[in-house]
Amino acid sequence: MNNKEIPVLLLTGYLGSGKTTLLNRILANEKGYKFAVVVNDIGEVNIDADLIQQGGIVDQQDDSLVALQNGCICCTLKMDLVKQLTDIVAMNRFDYIVIEASGVCEPLPIAQTICSIPQMGPEYLKHDLPRLDCVATVVDALRLRDEFSSGDTLVKDNLDEEDIENLIIQQIEFCNIILLNKAAEVTPSELGRIRTILRAIQPKAEIIECNYGDVDLDKLVGTGMFNFNEVAASAAWIQEIEGHHDEEHDDDDHHEEHHHDHHHEHEHDHEHGHHHHHHHHGEGEAEEYGIGTFVYYNRRPMDLGRFDDFVARLWPKNIIRAKGLCYFEEDSHICYLFEQAGKQFSLKNCGQWYATMPKDELDDLLKSNQKVREEWDETYGDRMQKLVFIGQELDKKAITAALDACLVD
Repeated sequence: MNNKEIPVLLLTGYLGSGKTTLLNRILANEKGYKFAVVVNDIGEVNIDADLIQQGGIVDQQDDSLVALQNGCICCTLKMDLVKQLTDIVAMNRFDYIVIEASGVCEPLPIAQTICSIPQMGPEYLKHDLPRLDCVATVVDALRLRDEFSSGDTLVKDNLDEEDIENLIIQQIEFCNIILLNKAAEVTPSELGRIRTILRAIQPKAEIIECNYGDVDLDKLVGTGMFNFNEVAASAAWIQEIEGHHDEEHDDDDHHEEHHHDHHHEHEHDHEHGHHHHHHHHGEGEAEEYGIGTFVYYNRRPMDLGRFDDFVARLWPKNIIRAKGLCYFEEDSHICYLFEQAGKQFSLKNCGQWYATMPKDELDDLLKSNQKVREEWDETYGDRMQKLVFIGQELDKKAITAALDACLVD
């Protein structure tokens, strides 16, 4: 059976960024699209659904507006989302589905849920299928101006500052389009600086400036932009850590395989000594606004206590984003994923390095996998420190020296 696909536009963005205003503009289009809307609000009362319904465009009573509330579709309401999407396509009444995610949702799990529906079983293949067409993240230029100038103005709505900063960055990193809303409310210089920071975090997405969601519908609907693997690997930190810094590599496929399996695959440069890589995105604007990116690289293990002290006491405040692979002398068989966004830090166990495999399995791997073989270090195997830093006026020498001090001889 050949199932017809119903395209889905996923709108994400933090609270107050302008998603609902944009959605009402989309629904008021005069191009004849028949939209179904799924609105998710974290509270017991779905305020966004009320605002959309008050606009007179869609109505909960005729099933064109579905409110999912008191939970988040990126976690607790995943199967509710699946049910509502499959119910909508089964109606055979709509050309398009728009999902307005809660402001505290991460887009990646939502995309995973939508993309997994065809594999959920034959009962989901009886009717048409929802297909994610585009992920658009709405960001508030005023909020970003304040965030990236002082970092101390985001505390509201019962969320800690570090949670908000992390959410905003996660939403920016996983999208096809960044809608830079309220652009007219900041100065041209501030707007240029914000665009440069957005590009440093997310080099692949299209950035569209707008005011009160005044975006041409054709830029959001029927784009065919979404490809899960490409979007999942579009964040700057992944581009840097995989070593793809040049424009000629834009069409390569990138994967985050090294974060999930016990023996993972990753790409890195072939140097085997003490080494650091320095990179700049968009040389002109980046230099004008002092935005820089570089990768710290070393093969030696770190001492966990020293690294923890660096993060807790010495971490530079002008680092916007840091992420990458690392390992420690105390448990050198484990690959860790270190992540920082704003004031939030995390260290996650991502499984074991290839170097810990049984010798016969490792020998077979090295024979069959040229990339692993070329990157192999006789002393450390595939173990490495490879941390990407994105920030303003980065003191690369100071950061390098601080991390070097964490290394174990």
